Amino acid sequence: MSTPLDLDQLQSFCAIADCGSFTEAARRLNKTQSAVSMQIKRLEERLGQSLLTRDGRRVMLTLAGEALYARARKMLRTNAEILDHFSEGDLSGSIRFGVPDDYAVRLLPVILSSFQRTHPKIVVDVACMASEHLLEGMRAGRYDLIVFTQGTEQNYGELFRTEKMFWVASHGGRALASSPLAVACGPTFCIWRKDAQEALERTGLDYRIAYTSSNATAISSAVLSDLAIGFLPESALQPGMRVVNEDHGLPKLGDAQIALMRASHAYGGIYDALANHIVQSMGNLESAAQQQGEAAE
Repeated sequence: MSTPLDLDQLQSFCAIADCGSFTEAARRLNKTQSAVSMQIKRLEERLGQSLLTRDGRRVMLTLAGEALYARARKMLRTNAEILDHFSEGDLSGSIRFGVPDDYAVRLLPVILSSFQRTHPKIVVDVACMASEHLLEGMRAGRYDLIVFTQGTEQNYGELFRTEKMFWVASHGGRALASSPLAVACGPTFCIWRKDAQEALERTGLDYRIAYTSSNATAISSAVLSDLAIGFLPESALQPGMRVVNEDHGLPKLGDAQIALMRASHAYGGIYDALANHIVQSMGNLESAAQQQGEAAE
């Protein structure tokens, strides 16, 4: 019978894969770098494969390492679930959580306040910023859990919600009739901006980027102030916004995909408690488009 793999070795391997550094992984795991290096050596000997390679100063996964990573994550998650099943203690601790500011105004207060009522011993430290910055922060070890958009473009993200994207304008505003069409959007790295611009260019519609911000609240304010029209996912629509239908010649937008990403240690216990609460809360949202009214004036 084959000897089972060492979970501690798999934890170290995943930590290195997450941050791209033996030194940083050792710091996160509270181990010496030599101890982590020895664990990886033994894991590679056990599997008969090279799992990691250096690309300049960064440590990268080999093809065998990529094949192992997702499987190792599953084993770590199963281990956490078994420990949770037999644990009798109350859930307590702190979680570093990141969420795109698209959802901070409307959803975050409701979701987190209800979580705090049911889990008063868990402290959640929240950061709100663009998904790209959250993903960078996750790689740097600044978060335990993040919600981010366009989940299927990232490995290891757990896609849990797909929702429609809508063109929006201010009720009674004139921005929709501007020529060229004034558009408010995120910075050039924003995946929603890329999708919207490609859609506009396919239709040949004359437009200009009139307002740019990495802050979703600022973009919503630009729309509500009638400086420009914008585009938002269903759950980020706000009162005072008018959803513009396709009768105005605007192209259809691709769906927004929302995913959850965990650090390799963030399974079971307090992390599952928050992750499950977020997925259940956002999965049960009523249609914001129906609440705001989809019909254009």
